[in-house]
Amino acid sequence: MQTHDDITDVPGIRVGHDTNIEAGTGCTVILCDTSFVGGVDVRGGAPATRETDLLHPLCMMNQVNAVLLTGGSAFGLDAASGVVRYLEEHQIGYDVGVARVPIVPAAAIFDLAVGSAHIRPDAAAGYRACQQATVGPIAQGSIGAGTGATVGKQLGPAFCMKGGVGSASTVLADGSIVGALVIVNALGDIIDPLTQQVLAGARDPRGTGFVAANPFGNTTIAVVATNAQLTKSEINKVAQMAHDGMAQVIRPAHTMFDGDTVFALANSLTSQDQHPPRNPANGAIQVSLLGNAAALTLARAILKAVRLATTLHGIPAAQERT
Repeated sequence: MQTHDDITDVPGIRVGHDTNIEAGTGCTVILCDTSFVGGVDVRGGAPATRETDLLHPLCMMNQVNAVLLTGGSAFGLDAASGVVRYLEEHQIGYDVGVARVPIVPAAAIFDLAVGSAHIRPDAAAGYRACQQATVGPIAQGSIGAGTGATVGKQLGPAFCMKGGVGSASTVLADGSIVGALVIVNALGDIIDPLTQQVLAGARDPRGTGFVAANPFGNTTIAVVATNAQLTKSEINKVAQMAHDGMAQVIRPAHTMFDGDTVFALANSLTSQDQHPPRNPANGAIQVSLLGNAAALTLARAILKAVRLATTLHGIPAAQERT
C-alpha cells in the first residue's frame, strides 16, 4: 500500500488549502468523501470553534461532511460558510427533506499579528480550499491555516518563530490507519521528545538559543482520522486521547489561554452494523490502541509542522536555524 505519511492515507479523506501569503493567513479543509462519524475534545480555555456541540455523543448527528481549520481568529470561522456552500452544490449533507444541510465543524487560530490583521479567511477562501482538495500528498509547513502560525511568543512577535501545518499517519498491526493533521500556533516551545531539545520557540534576545519556556498559553488545532469503524462515543474518546500528543511536544499545553482543540473522524459503526454484537472488551481494546496511535501520530505531525515551515514576514523558521 502506497502511503504519503499524512492524513490522506485514510481512505475517504481529502485535504485542500487556501493561502494568502501577503496577509499571512489561510485555511485548510478536510473533506469526508465517505460516511464518517465525528468527535471533538476542547482542552484550551479560549477556543474559537463552530458546530462542536453536534459532535457530543448525546446529540443526534452521526455524520460529519468536512472539518475546517482556519486562521483569522473568530473572524476566520466565516470560511466554514464557503465549505457549506461547496458541499451543498455537490448535494452533500444531512437530508432534512427540503434540503441537505452540510455538517462542518471548525476551529480557528489567532494569527492576526502576522501580515495583515484586517484580511482574514472568508467564505470565498473556504470554497477555494474545497476546490483544491486532493487525496494526494499534503503540502505542509507555511501554507493554508498554518500560513501565519507562529510559536515561542513569550517575548512578543519580535522573537517568535514559524509554526505551520503538519500531517502524519500510522498503520496499526490490524491494518487500521490513523492519520493526523495539525495547525501548530503555540505561544510555548516545541520540544523534540527524543532529544528533549527545543526545535522552535522564543529566541533569546542576545542572539543565541532560546529563553526558558513561559508557563502560559499556546493554541493548536488538529484533526485525527481513522478507517476503523467506531461509534460516536468511541471516536470522542479517541479525540480525548489524541490530546496526549500535544502534551508530548508542546510545553505547556491546555492552559486557560489556549484554544487547543482536536477533532476526530472514524468510519461510522451503528448498531445495525454489529452482527453479531461486538464484545465490549474488544471494543475498548480497539479504542485504546487507536487513541494511543492518534496521540503518537499527532505528536509527529506537530514536529513536521515546525520542521517544514519557512520564513515569512521576517519570522524565522526552525529549518533555517539548524
